[in-house]
Amino acid sequence: MEETTSMSIASITVDPDRPSLLTLYLDGLPSSALDLNDPEYLEFEYMQHMRLLTDARFPHGTSIKGLHIGGAGCALARALDASHPNSRQLAVEVDAILSTKVREWFPLPRSPRLRIRNAEGRQVMHGQAGRNWDVIVRDAFAEGTVPYHLMTQEAAIDARNALSPDGIYLLNLSRHYKPEIATILSVFDHVVAITDPAIWSGKRYGNIVLGASRTPWPEMTREVYKLPLPARIYSNLKPSASPYHDLPEVDLGLTGN
Repeated sequence: MEETTSMSIASITVDPDRPSLLTLYLDGLPSSALDLNDPEYLEFEYMQHMRLLTDARFPHGTSIKGLHIGGAGCALARALDASHPNSRQLAVEVDAILSTKVREWFPLPRSPRLRIRNAEGRQVMHGQAGRNWDVIVRDAFAEGTVPYHLMTQEAAIDARNALSPDGIYLLNLSRHYKPEIATILSVFDHVVAITDPAIWSGKRYGNIVLGASRTPWPEMTREVYKLPLPARIYSNLKPSASPYHDLPEVDLGLTGN
């Protein structure tokens, strides 16, 4: 199946070895994968890393308030809904047609368990101060990279202001991960990264998940080693680049929010 959305060409493929697994591609790049029979299943390694960080702070069976900046197929939101009953989550997707179509294509939780809002992610996050979200996930990409205005120190401050005291900010980093790490370290006291060691050392390109919080992270080394594919957790991070900042000449439409 292929369909044109507001901002991309969307297509869905079926895994021949696992017919219940559907993968959503946007402009030819894999964006989400959902198992029709198993809502907790996560195909993508970086989403498994995000779930591990979430479970470390909010164990299975507890309810959470989750905000997802970048919705796509809502695979992670669906998995967290299954493992954390009675949760309330909001997915923000800038692509208006995609935000509507994913409910037709995939068996997603209904509102109020999962609401999908068509809007620009930074504007929504800026307006969430004091809302006490337990988890904020930033997983938004355009043309293969994170939009700049979602990578800045000011965006990280927006996230911090929207979190509960024990809340966590989870980020799927772009290829510009060194300035991004420096940016998050300038705002949050406790920051960890999970990824394949080959990616961390620069031997190959891939996803790096960052977890940021105002409170210390628990020990997670054993849990990371249990993941299906090689991964390590990195703590005691130090900035090795300058933080990103909002560009003054760019109007983000944040005034009055």
